[in-house]
Amino acid sequence: MDASALQLPSAGLIAGALLGYVARRNFFCTLTSLEQYWYGNNSHGVRTWVLAAVSAAIITQTFIYLGYADPSNSFYLSTNFGWLGAIIGGITFGIGMALIGTCAFGALIRLGGGSLKSLMAIIVLGLSAISAQRGLLSLSRTELFDHFKIDFTFAGNQSIPNIASSLLGKDINLAVTIVLIIVPLIWVFTNVSYRTNTKGMVTAATIGAVISLGWVVTSRFAEQSFDIVQIESASFVSPIGDTILQFAFLAGIVPDYGVGMIVGTVMGAALAACMADNVRWEACDDARELSRHILGAVFMGFGGVLAIGCTIGQGVSAASLLTISAPITICSILIGARLGLAWLIEGSIKAAFTR
Repeated sequence: MDASALQLPSAGLIAGALLGYVARRNFFCTLTSLEQYWYGNNSHGVRTWVLAAVSAAIITQTFIYLGYADPSNSFYLSTNFGWLGAIIGGITFGIGMALIGTCAFGALIRLGGGSLKSLMAIIVLGLSAISAQRGLLSLSRTELFDHFKIDFTFAGNQSIPNIASSLLGKDINLAVTIVLIIVPLIWVFTNVSYRTNTKGMVTAATIGAVISLGWVVTSRFAEQSFDIVQIESASFVSPIGDTILQFAFLAGIVPDYGVGMIVGTVMGAALAACMADNVRWEACDDARELSRHILGAVFMGFGGVLAIGCTIGQGVSAASLLTISAPITICSILIGARLGLAWLIEGSIKAAFTR
């Protein structure tokens, strides 16, 4: 294999290592943040997560404006938006996230700290994602969901500023972009106690920067390479399946940025765990917990492919491009997670609507 072909996955490896290290070191976890918000009256984790998305949007949009990144060919900016897949896939992913106790990114972080049950969940999730992409589960995806799409060809892509400009018949891209950034930013800092949460703000800014650099790196490689390079940033569903295939087969297919990021995330989390001396080998306590992890992993793999992303893929990477899919998918994931947690913690799905 040509050494130059490893430059792209190596870049992903470095980016993933930084993400994994920061997330493990500073306890960045989507589901934990939601649990604290819904059950512990603590919104700091959720605010950090929102700030990470806003930071990614600010830096990414700046890079695009300066010409350093061109994610126009990213699948997140496709003119076809599968709205039903985003909703059903998001809800399914959220339920799976609740069953496992973390999202796909969080499972990789926990694996770095010695969680064998996370390893099992990641393997099942990856196989489920492969099946949803090109295997048995793909039949249901193509037959049931691919027909429910909105065509945004009139706007050029599915970014919210472009859609708004096209509908109103005048260029308001900058104004809409500013609103989409300022509104969540104001919400983040309306909490007085969060304004002193330096660790949370640094974590958010770091994650946002890494996501943005992903667009720059893959855009540059796409411009310079004679081969087809997928323009992407961080996502943790389909790339897990691709990583499994890379480990299983040596068919001459060069690993891409996403595969490098998956491996790097585990390595970065492992480094943080070792430095903090909190590496602990752990497995499922019983068959019931094992079955719950397997079912949750299947849900997350299928749902993540259906929604074309996860809490990081849609919630931060797609959000940095200001796509219409990001808020719809994330809201669906939140609904699924709320339903799953209500069933696990309170014993009734009805509790999700009464709290």
